[in-house]
Order: sequence, then structure tokens, then C-alpha cells
Amino acid sequence: MSLPVLSPEHMQQLQAFETQILANQTKIEAWFRTQWSEHKPPFYGSVDIRNAGYKMASIDMNLFPGGFNNLNPQFIPLAALAAQDALDRACETAKSVLIVPENHTRNTFYLQNVFALSHILRSAGFEVRLGSLNPEITEPTEFTTAGGDTLLLEPLLRTRGRVHLADGFSPCVVLLNNDLSGGVPDILKDLQQTVVPPLHAGWTTRRKTAHFAAYNQVAAEFAKLINIDEWQINPYFEQISGLDFQEREGEDALADAVTRMLAKIQAKYDEKGITDKPFVIVKADAGTYGMGVMSVKSADEVRSLNRKNRNKMAKVKEGLEVSEVIVQEGIYTYETLNGAVSEPVVYMVDRFVVGGFFRVHEGRGVDENLNASGMLFVPLQQIIPVAGDEEGGEERSKRIFQQWDSLGVPQTSGHCDCEGNRLYVYGVMARLSLLAASLELAQTEPQA
Repeated sequence: MSLPVLSPEHMQQLQAFETQILANQTKIEAWFRTQWSEHKPPFYGSVDIRNAGYKMASIDMNLFPGGFNNLNPQFIPLAALAAQDALDRACETAKSVLIVPENHTRNTFYLQNVFALSHILRSAGFEVRLGSLNPEITEPTEFTTAGGDTLLLEPLLRTRGRVHLADGFSPCVVLLNNDLSGGVPDILKDLQQTVVPPLHAGWTTRRKTAHFAAYNQVAAEFAKLINIDEWQINPYFEQISGLDFQEREGEDALADAVTRMLAKIQAKYDEKGITDKPFVIVKADAGTYGMGVMSVKSADEVRSLNRKNRNKMAKVKEGLEVSEVIVQEGIYTYETLNGAVSEPVVYMVDRFVVGGFFRVHEGRGVDENLNASGMLFVPLQQIIPVAGDEEGGEERSKRIFQQWDSLGVPQTSGHCDCEGNRLYVYGVMARLSLLAASLELAQTEPQA
């Protein structure tokens, strides 16, 4: 296995961007420290990044990450330290955590994620138990994960203003690993416990366009800080509402938005001398798991959707109907791993980068959504050439784990295209999105 590669043309463009980031590393880290002193980061999050060489940007920010099982195990101590710091600030007397997971107990890979998350928190020194919202869980029940580990799910109960388990386990911190796509259940409302992430971070109320509106603020300030064109790190977007895909309501408005967006991208491509064909991603403004997403290169594609594809766009997780979409500038992914397109996914706990992986899809193109059935996950790591034995005289590759620490320290003495520096740049892009999520949550917090 090799790390993702880019073509020489795109690599040259990427190196110019990376050089600018690395040259400003001290300034960037000082800026981030100032931002975190003013804005409270989410408890955790994961960011999907697309890399076209001439442009690298976050395209999605998940506030309830479900892939901790895909992280390199060597990052666990780092994640544990970050979690300890975050939980201490959430509740300075915290000794235990009650995790509320998703209901889909048949997804053994998701259960492996819950196991990995629990392991991180236990490694941080906390007692961890799982309180399920699933009505089918009426007594403590053991489940086996995809990795063969076991989890004990217990019914979540409530007495007055606190949730607890049957034996009275009721810590001050309730950690949601459930994105609330199906709505906020009454059992979680108005609790006298600290709930992280907050309820308004769930897809019941959260909108991707609110996140990218906040990201506009962050990207503009960051671009000015290091003297780059904001467009290099920020995809255009627009929100369209009043849609009913099955009844074809709002179709003309969506097609018009696609036309506007494609023209805007083309103008920028012309300015930059980019010969790629513009495309946009139309996706549900609320929702996850790669559902309700389509890649579009013309308005006619919106108008000519067949019934099957309209049905795919009409509903997302938990049967949530799609009436609002974000029309987002598409960013090509020119990173390939063994010939398959790939994109980095960066994981953070609090304000710290704690690792990530490459999402790889052999059946998808450079202009398509990779978060789809058939995707593979390759943990972030580094390949270091090591001299072979004297008799064979061959070069071997010894794979060692890239110690990507909480701030993503770059290898300033190395070449700008070394893997450690590439990971640092990914970490910068991810933290910009995390900062935008901080602004977003503050701006959308319900008023008491």
C-alpha cells in the first residue's frame, strides 16, 4: 500500500499552496491560539477535505463523528489527552461519562466506533457506560462489534432533570454520539447535566449552510492572515428551500441556482487558468451518511432526474424529508491511492487534531461523492524508506505511524511535499472548519 499521490501538474500547484502555509506556520498557530481563547470548540468533530492541487478545502463538518474505529491505534493516547482536557472544562468534577449512541445496533462497524470512542475516554481516566435511546433495548444487552469486541447497551432512563441508568449511574457529562436526525427526544430536553455536543448541534435544527456561512468569516480572516486568495480554501455555496423532489416542486429554482453557481466557478477557473469543467454538489442541508447527495454539471441534469434519483434525494437518514439543499461548489479530488480516488478525513477532539484516515472509493470518480457504499478507510500513516539487507541490496518500505500531534507540527526541516507536512496542512484546513463550527454553534444557540 502507498500513500495517496497527485499527478505532477497538480502536485506543483499543491506544493505552492503548502509552501505558503508552512512559511506562515508560526503566525497560523498564534492565530489559532487567539481564536480558541475567544471561541469554545465543539467536543469533537470530523472534517471531509477535497484536494484538487489548486484548491483544498473542507466540504463537510460532522459534529457527531462515527469513525473512531478507523483511526490509527497509535493516536489513542493523543485522543485521550484531548478528551481529558475537554471533559475537565465541561465539568471539572467529572469522573464518568454517559455516552448516548445511535440506535442502529445492527451496524457492527458503527458499534466498533462506539467501542473505540469508549476506549479513548477510559484511557483518559473516566468510567464510561452506554445509555441507549433504542426502544428495543429494554434491559442491559451485549452486542458484538465488527472487530469482535463486546459492548453493553443499557436503557436510558430519566428522573426529573437527569438521565441515568437503572442502577443510578448518572454522571454530570452526557456525550451524544447520536446526531438527532430523528428529532430531539423528550428524555434529553432541559437536562440538569452537561450535554455535549449541545442539542442544537443535531440535524433536527442544524443546517450546513449555517456552518458554511460561519466558515466564510473564518476563511476570509485566515486568507488575509497569510495572503492567499480566499477561494483557494473556501467553496462557493447557496441555499435553496421549498423543495419537494418527488413532486418536482422548486425544480426551476434549484436549476437556476446550479446555473449561477457553475457560471461563478467558471469565472474563477478562467481567472486562474484552470481547464477543469466546473461542477456542483447538491446535498440535503441537514443530514449525514452521504445520503441526499448528487454531483451536477448542468442545470439540465437537475430537470431530467428520473424517479429513482428523485426518491434518493427526497429523504435522508431517519426518513427526514429534504426540503432544503445546499448547492456547493464541487472540488475535484486528485489524490489517488492505488489508482482509486481518495480524500482525507480529519478527526478532532476539542481543538486538537487526533488523527484521521483516507476515504477511498474504487467505483467513484474525481468529481463524485466518496461517502457511499463501497468506500474503504485507510488510516493516516507515513511510509519511510529503510535500507534493505546487504545481501539482497533491495529497498524496503517500513511503515511507521506518523506522530501527528495535537497541533499537527510540520517537519520544517524537510521537503515541503513530505507526508508530515501534508498532514499538517490537512490539520490546518480541518481546524478552520472546527473554528467555523464554534462560531456556528454560538450563533445558532437557542435563546433562554
